[in-house]
Amino acid sequence: MTSASARSPEEIDSISPEEFAKLCEFFYRRTGIVFSEKKRYFVARRVQERIAKTRSSSFRDYFGLLRFQASGEEFQQLVNLLTVNETYFFREDYQFEALTRGMLPELASARKPGDRLKIWSLPCSTGEEPYSIAMQVLENWPQCDQYEIQIFASDIDSRVLGDAVRGVYGERSLQRVGQALRAKYFENIKADEYRLRDEIRESVDFSTVNVVDRVQMAAFRGFDVIFCRNLLIYFDDLGRRETVETLFECLAPGGFICLGHSENMSRMSSLFRPRKFADTIVHQKPMDAE
Repeated sequence: MTSASARSPEEIDSISPEEFAKLCEFFYRRTGIVFSEKKRYFVARRVQERIAKTRSSSFRDYFGLLRFQASGEEFQQLVNLLTVNETYFFREDYQFEALTRGMLPELASARKPGDRLKIWSLPCSTGEEPYSIAMQVLENWPQCDQYEIQIFASDIDSRVLGDAVRGVYGERSLQRVGQALRAKYFENIKADEYRLRDEIRESVDFSTVNVVDRVQMAAFRGFDVIFCRNLLIYFDDLGRRETVETLFECLAPGGFICLGHSENMSRMSSLFRPRKFADTIVHQKPMDAE
């Protein structure tokens, strides 16, 4: 880097329309996420923060760091700044009910006691979704002790995964968690701050994953249920189709995928067939699919 000392973001000129377009195209190729012109100020401010932090002399200097840094550490830092992570426990809870009332019983009917059932939450943000899955299964599926249930959780943002592993949450995250569940699965460590008990935190395996990275995704196979809610809204039509096809490959035959309430599978892929459980539609990979 050519600057002798770090500058504050306010001292760095805003990126030009051409630079914004170049950055967006690069980010899209690496993550599949699309930033519209309406997001230009949001993106520019965060890029300026990183230009100052890395002591880069210009956007061009910083962009070279993003592209060619061998470790990819700076790209990960920018990803962490540009991705939105807002969630809470038991969000869209009707899908958790569908999991224990419909999906898991159907999957278990074709297995024998002791068999493995794999569930994946992505993007998992700060962990509320996969931990909700764990509590839902323990509380509402009587057969859970008869099977080896593995819960995996992934996100592109390494920072939020650190928060997920720590398992400490405030009242906003716990707004839908009743007192009985709080007493059973959380420890009140100080005013309005709760830590998940070890049995729940240790039941989830967290990892950093970029869904458009086919090398990374190739390691994720044989899942019975995938929760992929409110991710595809950040992609364009091509990115949605490609991501859905990748997730199709990650599922075992007969496996299920849950999307967010505003995401429509029929507009993205005909690979899945819709199934209705507990007043919600999920999507199933046909048993005869390869």
